[in-house]
Amino acid sequence: MDWMNVGLWRVMLRLPARIGRWRVASVATRAEAIMDGLSDDHRALHRFIVVELPRAGAPLTIDGLAEQRGLPPATVRQLLDDLGARKALIARDDHGAVVWAYPITVSKTPHRLSFKSGERLYAA
Repeated sequence: MDWMNVGLWRVMLRLPARIGRWRVASVATRAEAIMDGLSDDHRALHRFIVVELPRAGAPLTIDGLAEQRGLPPATVRQLLDDLGARKALIARDDHGAVVWAYPITVSKTPHRLSFKSGERLYAA
């Protein structure tokens, strides 16, 4: 029988491959539901944040994102509010800076990531 490791909360489970594939498919379905209905601007900002967080290694501010994306801060704030309302795409600190964008975070978690480019970050 084929086996695969599947992460569930803070543990890795060794499951028969057919069950593991079901779990992966259910996560993909959930991700599609979260992303459904987002505009191209929402998706572009989310992708940008996921790429930029490892480079910055620190929270991304609204003003910084606005400058880098060439958008007014009010537009960035609204896009972030919309993404945050989905409760699975981003999280911000008390100052409104982005600290977490699925699947990565600059906040300390038990899950460390290292990128080929040398950046280190945490998995959300």
